[in-house]
Amino acid sequence: MAWFVAAWSCLLVVVMVSSMRLSRSASSSCGSSCGHGGHGGWGPRSYPVIGCLVAFYRNRRRLLDWYTEMLAASPSQTIVVDRLGARRTVVTANPANVEHILRARFANYPKGKPFTDVLGDLLGMGIFNVDGELWHAQRKLVSHEFSARALRDLEVTVLEAEARDRLVPALAAASRGGGVVDMQDVLRRFAFDVICRVSLGVDPGCLDPALPAPRLAAAFDTAAGIIARRGAAPVAAVWKVKRALDAGSERRLREEVGVIHEAVMGLIRSRRKERALLLVNGNGVGGGGGARSDLLSRMIECGYPDEAIRDMVISFIMAGRDTTSSALTWFFWLLMRHRGVEAQVLDEIAATRRARGAGEEGGDDGEGEGLDLDDYRRMRVLHAALCETMRLYPPVAWDSKHAAADDVLPDGTAVGRGDRVTYFQYGMGRMEAIWGADAADFSLDRWLSLPRGGGDGAAASPAAAAFAGVSPFKYPVFQGGPRTCLGKEMAFVQMKFVASAVLRRFELRPVDEGRTPAFVPLMTAHMAGGLNVTVRRRTPAPATSTAANGTGGELTSS
Repeated sequence: MAWFVAAWSCLLVVVMVSSMRLSRSASSSCGSSCGHGGHGGWGPRSYPVIGCLVAFYRNRRRLLDWYTEMLAASPSQTIVVDRLGARRTVVTANPANVEHILRARFANYPKGKPFTDVLGDLLGMGIFNVDGELWHAQRKLVSHEFSARALRDLEVTVLEAEARDRLVPALAAASRGGGVVDMQDVLRRFAFDVICRVSLGVDPGCLDPALPAPRLAAAFDTAAGIIARRGAAPVAAVWKVKRALDAGSERRLREEVGVIHEAVMGLIRSRRKERALLLVNGNGVGGGGGARSDLLSRMIECGYPDEAIRDMVISFIMAGRDTTSSALTWFFWLLMRHRGVEAQVLDEIAATRRARGAGEEGGDDGEGEGLDLDDYRRMRVLHAALCETMRLYPPVAWDSKHAAADDVLPDGTAVGRGDRVTYFQYGMGRMEAIWGADAADFSLDRWLSLPRGGGDGAAASPAAAAFAGVSPFKYPVFQGGPRTCLGKEMAFVQMKFVASAVLRRFELRPVDEGRTPAFVPLMTAHMAGGLNVTVRRRTPAPATSTAANGTGGELTSS
């Protein structure tokens, strides 16, 4: 052990000396941490042995802003980061580079072993943690399931029940009691209930105040937090040693993953017995006779082995539990700051309900939303507001691949075999080179002014047209190319459903009007400190704008 202590002591001395030199030489607004990094690319200043470790350490609490500043200053919106204990990393906010990585040279940019090592204990061999033929096989299966009407109908049925029985009553109680509600927590609990009912066919009751907090939800929370700290660790060897020794947080991770695995495997065994009984009783298992539509049951029908099913459904719970709740948290916060946009969204919701004959905003807490999938698809203004929210506050701040072979990006940046290549969604949303001088503004007009067609060919509805005119490589919130998110449509349906159910009944007001919350990029981004609001019953008002058909005025707020 003495050699380990001595090595780290020497490293500390090197860092301290380099830090003092950097402090004496700091003169620019970037603190001498941006420019030509001495490694053939633009990026933070690097030194022998330690690379940019000093600058990285100094900016560790503001990495998102630091990277964004350097990318904005780079002529190509690309930087190269070299630091001790990490692979050479190319970070880009250049749409041409993103398209090269995600589509043109897709095979050369798998997730790679460093990524799968971090997530492997939790996600196993699930679709989000594999490459190559295994990924292709799972993608084909999941693509078929997500295109099935039964799964989409199940989502709407679950959303209706969860909103009617839990979400709306919880907010109604808050409106009567005058207390403070953390909307981020409410939305996360709601999303966990929904994703478990759709993926597993079970209701954890996470949003039900009469039930104890489910152990499965706590296990997912703890495991996700530890995994996120693995990915953010300056030196990966630290967590790997702890895992080998079964010590500290790594021991806790093993225990929590065990809880998750046992819960899911228990459901799989139970569902197989249920299926066997259906067959014995002659009821069949396809499309009736008590057959289930949840993802786990459908995978059993396809004949997949238990561990493959386990890894797949865990992957989808992880993908769906916090992404929509993260986007909705920032959506509600932005609408509270931009009441004019909120009014336009409300007008569209009311107009859609009138066209369906579902009544005005407000209404009984126990009534359903009365809208179908096509109604939600036609909501252009709400769609634009959600897209604009995720442009500024993407649920996943960045995504990384690892180069399988040497390459050169379209902007001329050299990539070596094994290099980590990261496209930076958070920074891309703030690049004036991409979005113009008003990149920092919350502006729906940048979506509503788009032509109704073109783009990625997804313009099957007015709302889709608002998204289709923007390249997925300029706006890679749902990735792009072969790995484009299969759950994109389901995510939008869930977000629109929740936005409609909440906004037409309740007015949210922030507890601290002047607060600008911090954006925290873990596995899925969240709002530091939550979104504390007071809830008031909304008074119905007549619609006055033409937002529902997209002909309203400019929707721009700074």
